[in-house]
Amino acid sequence: MTAPTLDDYARQSHYSDPGAHQDLLRAVAPTPAATGAAACATIVHYRADAPTLTEAQRVDIDQRWLATILDTAVTRRPGPLDAPRDLPEQVAGCCRDHTLFSLGVLRAHGVPARSRIGFAGYFNPPFFNDHVVVEHWDSRAARWVRWDPELTPDGTWDFDVRDMPTGSASPFPTAAEVWRSIRAGEVDPASYGVSPEWPELGGKAFVRSYVMLEVAHRMRDEVLLWDVWGALPDHPGLVALAAGSPPGHVPLVPMSDDAWDALADALAALLVAADAGDSDAEATLAERYAAGLGPRGSVATLSPMGRIGITDLRERSTRWASTPA
Repeated sequence: MTAPTLDDYARQSHYSDPGAHQDLLRAVAPTPAATGAAACATIVHYRADAPTLTEAQRVDIDQRWLATILDTAVTRRPGPLDAPRDLPEQVAGCCRDHTLFSLGVLRAHGVPARSRIGFAGYFNPPFFNDHVVVEHWDSRAARWVRWDPELTPDGTWDFDVRDMPTGSASPFPTAAEVWRSIRAGEVDPASYGVSPEWPELGGKAFVRSYVMLEVAHRMRDEVLLWDVWGALPDHPGLVALAAGSPPGHVPLVPMSDDAWDALADALAALLVAADAGDSDAEATLAERYAAGLGPRGSVATLSPMGRIGITDLRERSTRWASTPA
């Protein structure tokens, strides 16, 4: 496997492929403003602003393929994706889905685009919420432009939401940058996670797992934020699922905390170097990912709706071990 090129980022991935809905994506202008507006019209965040979800929408959030998300959207309300929708007509998702939708639009127009995994310091400061944003390649400026499809430039934000500053001190540091800051003792790990109200979904181990997610998304595997593979996390449901399954069926193996830290150190260093233009670091990331770092056909899925399962990425199906509460 070689590192993705601009041509690769301009093509749909398995996740962003819209299936039968290519024309609907092409009808959306490939600009941050138009694309973000259409993403937010189609997809409602399952948790932000505490929407009252239908039972069907509670299941929506585990849809990982853009084609499936769009199938659901047009079933509930046929027509253009940028048209306003009532809440029950929207597809419930999160930042990853707003970003995946945006990637689908941009790539449908041949614009190189990728998702970035990190932490947003602008929703609930001084806390940094886990978040996913878009980067598209600006051919005129010959650089990646980072933007948040959930934000509009309405004067609320003290930075350009259509061209966000980058780096560890930016409003959106990447998972790799945050991990390196934690390891250097520069930041409090407890300030990073899903929400300050849920400390169990944050901290050092949480950020460490997001470094792996950041690598996957960079390699065009835009997995769910609650997909895990590789090192077995300290999750009782997953431990039980792994223990009760045939050998090799669950994509999880025990890994010591020190070994997990060392892996995250190496990956974070490569990610930061690749962002700085180091092509050798980019190539090494791709080589390590292909050699077994990435998901090999399946992932464990820890749904926020209270169920866990094993997802077969080839068959596009999930065997749920428990159901939502």
